[in-house]
Formats: sequence, C-alpha cells, structure tokens
Amino acid sequence: MASAHKNACVSDPGTSAATSRAVSTSDQDIPSPENLLHEYKELRERFQRTTNALASAAHDLKTPLSILNGYVELLQSEKLGPVSERQREVLQDMRDSGKRLQNFIQDFLTYSALEIGGLRMQFETADLNECLSGVCRLWSSRFQQKGIALYFLANEKLPIFSFDAPKLERVISNLLENSFKFTPQAGTVWLHAEPYMWERRAASLPSASERRRQSIGHPNSVKVSVADTGPGIPAEFHLEVFDDFFRLPGTEGKDGMGLGLAIARRLVQGMGGKIWVESDPGAGCKFSFLIPFKPVTATASKGKHR
Repeated sequence: MASAHKNACVSDPGTSAATSRAVSTSDQDIPSPENLLHEYKELRERFQRTTNALASAAHDLKTPLSILNGYVELLQSEKLGPVSERQREVLQDMRDSGKRLQNFIQDFLTYSALEIGGLRMQFETADLNECLSGVCRLWSSRFQQKGIALYFLANEKLPIFSFDAPKLERVISNLLENSFKFTPQAGTVWLHAEPYMWERRAASLPSASERRRQSIGHPNSVKVSVADTGPGIPAEFHLEVFDDFFRLPGTEGKDGMGLGLAIARRLVQGMGGKIWVESDPGAGCKFSFLIPFKPVTATASKGKHR
C-alpha cells in the first residue's frame, strides 16, 4: 500500500507559503504604467540634453578646425615659401586628417538635427541626373586614388521633379562613402537611377480593378541604387546597418562613427521614401532607395530602423 502513494502529488504547506511570498515580492517589483512613463520621459529628456551638449561641442570645433585646414592649404600652396617633399607629405596627411575630422563633426551635427527634429525638407524642382553626376565628380578622384572604378550613366527617362537636392546629395554621398570604405582595390561601384512604380501598401487591400490600374500605371517615384563588389553584408544585419552608431562585427577599425547609413535612412524617410539593402556575404552590396515624384510630408523616424 505504501508504494501506491509514492507518486502522489502532495502539497507542502511550507513550500506553498514560500511560493506565495515570492509571487507577492515579484508583484511589488513590477513598476506601474505611471512610473514607466515617468522614467521614459526622464530618459528622453536626459538623452536630449546629452545630444544637445555634444552637438554644441561639435559645432564649437568647426571654426578652429576650419582655420587649421585653411592654414594647411595655404602652406601647401607655397605662397608663404617653398616646401620640401617630406613637408608636402606631412601637410597632405594633416589635410586628410582634418577633412576626416570635419566629416565626423558634420555627421554628428546632422544626426543631432535629425534627432531633435531641427532639419526640415525643402523641395525644389531640379534635375536628378545633374545632382547624381555632381556627386560622382566629387568622389571620382578618391575612387581613382584607391583604384576603384566608379560608373554612372545619366538616364534620359528620369523626369524633372521636386526633391530636396542637398539632402539627396548627402544620401548618395553617404552610400558612395560606404562603398568606398569596403570595396577593395580593383573593385567596381555602380550608381544608377530609374523611374519606378512604387505600389505602397494600403491599410485595406485594393480591389482587382485597382490592382490592374496600378500595374499599368505610370512610374510615381525614382529608384536610386549604389552597388559594389565589396565583401557583402550577412542577412541578419540587413536592418541593423541602418541603426544609429551601428558597426558590423569586424569593421571597428574602419573610419566613421556608424552614422552614415542611419543619416541616409532618416533623410530618405523625411522625403517620404524608403531605403533597403540587398546583399550576400562575398557577393557585394546593393543599397537602393525610393523617392516619390510628388513630395510627401514625412517625419524622419528616430531610433531603430523598422
């Protein structure tokens, strides 16, 4: 008979009391919704103060850095006297480092402005082909020095439409800079733009007739792509690469703060567009974004990419 009760479930009063106390203590540790909201607001305010302080410090660095770069360029011009070959090499290193620091400062100032909502879109009618070719000219010498081929062919099918040219140029420049960093010598980078029919997802599914009209409709946006023959990006990082301060594992030694793609994402979203990457490890990357022909009022999203 004793063995019949061996596997019976018996409640221990002591264990039950201990469990009850643990549950009670656990319930007390859970913050209320009001406390969570208060803590969130405090964290948000602290983040805003930190961002503003760092942006102010970065802004204060711009003027003395510009002066230093100006003096370096003056010495390079030899208007103050001839310089030796060794001095010329040192001056070039100083100039390159100064420009790199200037880019870091500008990246952080742009990020700060986007974070606090201080960067507004200004849409004006412009020629996208001229915009893209201008950015290519600015980057062509750096690509040549590294031995990377940069290709861009104007697309006559692109219409004249309204967009924020300086900010779109910044997006293209950030994408080209990313390809420049990771594409090896003798590699290739392509910049391409084409009209595109962007079928946005609506809250309700369109009818069959509406889908037919969309499929035969005219392009309503432009698709711009930057492709390269770099090492590629693993699929698990295709969303994270657009996050603030994100750096791929193993790339910590590269220049930059991990803000280039994050800034590009926010600027594209601010123009009512979307951006994404297609890539496989060892097969290069292709970053693409869409910008609608008709300006869309949108707010650049903060925080993580969704």
